Amino acid sequence: MFTPIPEAIEAFKRGEFLIVMDDESRENEGDLIIAAELTTTQAMAFLVRHSSGFICVPLEESRADELNLPPMCINNEDKHSTAYTVTVDAAAGTTGISAQDRSLTVRLLGSSTSVATDFTRPGHICPLRAKDGLLKVRRGHTEAGVQLAKLAGLQPAACISELVRDEDGLMMRLPDCESFAQKHGIKIITIEQLVEYSESL
Repeated sequence: MFTPIPEAIEAFKRGEFLIVMDDESRENEGDLIIAAELTTTQAMAFLVRHSSGFICVPLEESRADELNLPPMCINNEDKHSTAYTVTVDAAAGTTGISAQDRSLTVRLLGSSTSVATDFTRPGHICPLRAKDGLLKVRRGHTEAGVQLAKLAGLQPAACISELVRDEDGLMMRLPDCESFAQKHGIKIITIEQLVEYSESL
């Protein structure tokens, strides 16, 4: 059912999506996750079509600081303490909302050479500040995305969004995610697997 982590990392390195399930006792949802630097226009269109459409980009906190991406609010009241920053668009884009513009913004967020002035604020992409220590500190999709990128030897940034069901717009749970993965040829892993693998290194 779940893909071994080394196999998933190789797929991630090739620019493929992974479905990452978090703990059943937490959000109990599956996110589509792809490396930020490898997010094409086609990948963005697929992500928007099958997800909530709320596209986020987990980054290391230090990188968020370098890009002038402060927290969205001073007092974070989110149930799971998701660290949203101010939203951004690529300064070189047009409207910011097209799959082409959104993928450009994501790739810039995943580039080591980008600077703060490469982005306009607010925008249509929401960066997330991953906790220092990643999954050792917080077992969320934010930290999982950055962890996957690092394990794959890529820039530590990912592009993520929650999978939703076509018929009613509700979040996909594991059975839904398994069907979706089989239909689209996408590998599924869990955050628990990722934690165990990272601790074994």
